[in-house]
Amino acid sequence: MNQELAVFWFRRDLRLDDNNALHKALTSGYNVLPIFIFDKNILDHLPQDDPRVTFIFETLQKLNVVLKQTYGSSIRLYYGSPETVFKKLISKFKIKEVYTNHDYEPYAKDRDAKIKELLNQNDISFRTCKDQVIFEKDEIVKADGTPYVVYTPYKNKWKENFTPSLLSPFDTKTHFNTLVKDIEYENVSLEEMGFIPATIKIPDYEVSPYLIQNYEATRDFPSIKNGTSRLGPHLRFGTVSIRSLIKKAIAEENEVFWSELIWREFFMQILWHYPHTVHKSFRPKYDRIEWRNNEEDFEKWKNGETGYPLVDAGMRQLNQTGYMHNRVRMVVASFLCKHLLIDWRWGETYFAKKLLDYDMSANIGNWQWAAGSGVDAAPYFRIFNPTTQITKFDKKLEYIHTWVKDLNELTYPSPIVDHKIARERCLKTYKQSVG
Repeated sequence: MNQELAVFWFRRDLRLDDNNALHKALTSGYNVLPIFIFDKNILDHLPQDDPRVTFIFETLQKLNVVLKQTYGSSIRLYYGSPETVFKKLISKFKIKEVYTNHDYEPYAKDRDAKIKELLNQNDISFRTCKDQVIFEKDEIVKADGTPYVVYTPYKNKWKENFTPSLLSPFDTKTHFNTLVKDIEYENVSLEEMGFIPATIKIPDYEVSPYLIQNYEATRDFPSIKNGTSRLGPHLRFGTVSIRSLIKKAIAEENEVFWSELIWREFFMQILWHYPHTVHKSFRPKYDRIEWRNNEEDFEKWKNGETGYPLVDAGMRQLNQTGYMHNRVRMVVASFLCKHLLIDWRWGETYFAKKLLDYDMSANIGNWQWAAGSGVDAAPYFRIFNPTTQITKFDKKLEYIHTWVKDLNELTYPSPIVDHKIARERCLKTYKQSVG
């Protein structure tokens, strides 16, 4: 192909509408070649039936149906390391520019720096855009330029800087005539990448006016079937635009729903400013904690066999569905770190493997919150009582009975630790370690 092209690289933005970098590519003056790379560096560490890989693959197939039928184009799918794929593209096409949306995770930043260098060596411009957040990086900082590490002042500054014009959608659809027409369709199957279709499916999200209006009343009770939006995976993979969601929150005048979306941006900018928090505590002294790290206890926690029904219900829900209710996540995480004195990194890693909505910044932020080691963290002496949490949030045991079928059977385990003894042990250990 001799024509000069722009490449658009899909990543965490799997949608055709309201997509910033896609819009920039389509209006660049070049014909646009859309691609997606199944990144070998990431995929090779995942189980072969990973539901997230199936979801990405199926979403791309759906987008391709639309592009093929309506515009005679398609997203070319590749499997390999991004550098290898781009070398192949450079040798095959006359590429002038590459467009993609920002990704803020440490691996992504390193990957993009390498791709930028490779493209520069070949006189190709690498243009990146903000798309998955309203404010990024250091756009919301204190007056002295340092990042916020407490949520409430961050949220207040976020709202001070917010204007409705930031929600203007990027009009992509009127420019799809600039997409490269298929001359040679490139695809890859799940099987060729070493995967099989997953049995666990990512459900559609629900953001009705009713859900937003009743969000405060329903979100803390895990037995309420549609009390939460199930937006997590869709925000993670960009099948929905953040601008459209903020717009809905404002239309329904719901501060709590809006605040949850701001929390997501808070954790993203924390990870961007403090990438060491992937492996280390935000508060360094918390890395001095002498964790017990009992592997037998960890296995029981993973399998939902702790003898604490709310903890077990949460873990069994996670293992069977790839989802756990947000309120229960707090109880489960606190139990691992404080009752069992197991390093938060163990729990974070397990959630990363299992959660359909796994997002590194939120997962690390919330686990460090539970352990008391992160930004805006719960103080270490705040220890959830997993039994009284049932009376507050699952009084009729509806959620527990859904997931702990053997609750009233002789097979159901006795508590692996006494709450009072565990609490005292935790307080003593933390006090000795962090003062």
